[in-house]
Amino acid sequence: MTIKEFKLPDVGEGVAEGELVSWLVAPGDRVKEDQPVAEVETDKALVEVPSSYDGVVEELFAEEGQMVPVGDVIISFRVDEEGAGDAETPDEESAGTESESAPSDGPAAESDAGQAEDGGADAEPDTPSGRTFAPPSARRLARELGVDVAAVDGSGPGGRVSEADVRAHAEGDAGSAGADDADAPEPRPAPTDTGSDGRKSAVSKRDADGSAASSGTAAAGPEPAGRETTLATPATRKVARDRGVDLDDVPTDETRDGEAFVTADRVRAYADALEAAESEPAEPAASDSNTTDPEPADPTPTGGATEATTASGDETVPYRGVRRTIGKQMERSKFTAPHVTHHDTAEVDSLVEAREELKPTAEAEDVKLTYMPFVMKAIVAGLKRHPYLNSELREDDEEIVLKGEYNLGIAVATDAGLMVPVVESVDEKGLFELAEEVNDLAARARERKLKPAEMKGGTFTITNFGAIGGEYATPIINYPETAILGLGAIEERPVVRDGEAVPAPTLPLSLSIDHRVVDGAIAAEFANTVMEHLENPLLLLNE
Repeated sequence: MTIKEFKLPDVGEGVAEGELVSWLVAPGDRVKEDQPVAEVETDKALVEVPSSYDGVVEELFAEEGQMVPVGDVIISFRVDEEGAGDAETPDEESAGTESESAPSDGPAAESDAGQAEDGGADAEPDTPSGRTFAPPSARRLARELGVDVAAVDGSGPGGRVSEADVRAHAEGDAGSAGADDADAPEPRPAPTDTGSDGRKSAVSKRDADGSAASSGTAAAGPEPAGRETTLATPATRKVARDRGVDLDDVPTDETRDGEAFVTADRVRAYADALEAAESEPAEPAASDSNTTDPEPADPTPTGGATEATTASGDETVPYRGVRRTIGKQMERSKFTAPHVTHHDTAEVDSLVEAREELKPTAEAEDVKLTYMPFVMKAIVAGLKRHPYLNSELREDDEEIVLKGEYNLGIAVATDAGLMVPVVESVDEKGLFELAEEVNDLAARARERKLKPAEMKGGTFTITNFGAIGGEYATPIINYPETAILGLGAIEERPVVRDGEAVPAPTLPLSLSIDHRVVDGAIAAEFANTVMEHLENPLLLLNE
C-alpha cells in the first residue's frame, strides 16, 4: 500500500492560505486524478482543489472552516494498482468501496466501521458521492448551527442550498430533537480522522495527555491549554508564529463554531508570561509552594470594557475570505484616496429607444442586451477625452500612470459580497460582445466560479446599485484606480423641457474620484461626456 500526501497548492496568485470551506470527499472514497476534492476560499475567490492522484482517500487533515496555509498537507490517498483498477466500476463503487477497503488496515476502515455501528444505516448522511451546492455563507451557517449541509434539501436551482434552507433544516431538527432528546446524532460537519504517523498535518496533533511537545514551557511557566484544535485569524496566527507560541496552548474561553478561539492579545499575553517565567531562573527553587507558581498570566485584558462581548441572541459570523478582502480594500481606499463624489442625471429617451430597437436582433443571436454595454462604451468615450480618470497614482514612484487600456470592472453582488470581474479592452468590442461577456462574468461571479485573474487588471470600475434600487450613492474607488461610476435605476422622473415639467426616463450617475489625481472640474467634464453619449447613442458608433 502506498500513501501519497497532497498539499494545499497555491490556488491563487500569491495566496498564502485559504479557508477550507467544504470537503467534497471523505475517507474511503475512490478519487480520480483532477477530481475536485475540496472547496477552498482565498481572499480572492472560491476555488475547487483537484486531486493529483488516482486512489482512495486515506485521511483528511483539515476541518471545514479551518484556515490552512499553502503547502500544508490537507489529504492523503492510498494509491495502488489494484485500487486503481477497481475505480473503473463507477456504479458499484460506493457499495464496493466500503466493503473492500474496510477489512484491511487504515483509518478509513475504522471510520466506516464506526459509522455503521453507532448510527445504523443512516446516522450521518453520506456527503461525498452526491455533491452539495451551497455558498460559503450557507456552509458557515450550517457549521454554526451544527447542521450537515449534505442533509439539507436545497430550494435553489439544481438543489442549491441557501441560508434559509439551513435555518429551516435546523429548526426542523430542533423540533424533532425535543422528542428524541439524547438520541439525536450530533450533526457536526464530519471532522476527519487524523491519525497519521508523524506526517505534517494541518490539524495539530496532541499527545494523549494533551501535552505539547513544542512549547518547551519552563516548569514555572503558565499552564498550556493543550487543545486539539484552535481557531484564530491569520493575523493572530502570524503573531503566534512570530512569538514562537503554539496556538493550541494559549488559554481562552472564547469559542467560534464550537471550537476554541484565540485572539492576538491572548497570544501576546501568553507569550509574555512564558518569557517572564523563563527569564526568572531563581524561581524554580521555590518549587511547588503556593506563591511561586507564576501567575498563569491571565491573558484576558483586565479592562473588561474593551473586550468584545456577545450577548445572548447575537450571531457571530467569521470575518475572513472575500468579506475581509473587501473590507481591507475599502478601508485602504477610503483612508488613502480623498474621495469626492459628483452627481448628475442623464435624460436617456434615445438610449431606451435604441435598446428597444436592438433587442430583437440581440435575442436572435441569443444575447441578453442590457443598458450596461451602452454605459461601458460611453465611459470609454469619456476616458479617452479625460485620461486622468483612467489612471493609477503610484505614490512611491511619485508618478501618475495614465492607462493605455480600457479594462472596466463591473461590481457584482454575490453571497460573499461584492466581486468585481474585469471586462478587458472594452474599446475593441461591440455592444453584443460586451453584453455576452458581462452576463457570463456576472453569472460566474454569483456562482463563485471566477478565476482570480478575471478580477485583476481593471482601470476603471462601474457599480450598478440601481439594479437593486436607489438613485445616488457615494461609491468607494476600487483602489488603486482613481475613479468609479455608480449607476442608479433608469426610471421616469420629472424633467423640465420647454419650460414644462414632463416625465422622461433618466439615469442618475454618481462619480467618485481620487481628488489627488482628478480635479472636480475634470470629473464634471467626464460626466458630461458620458451623458452626451448616453443621450445620443449614435455617438457610440464611433467608440
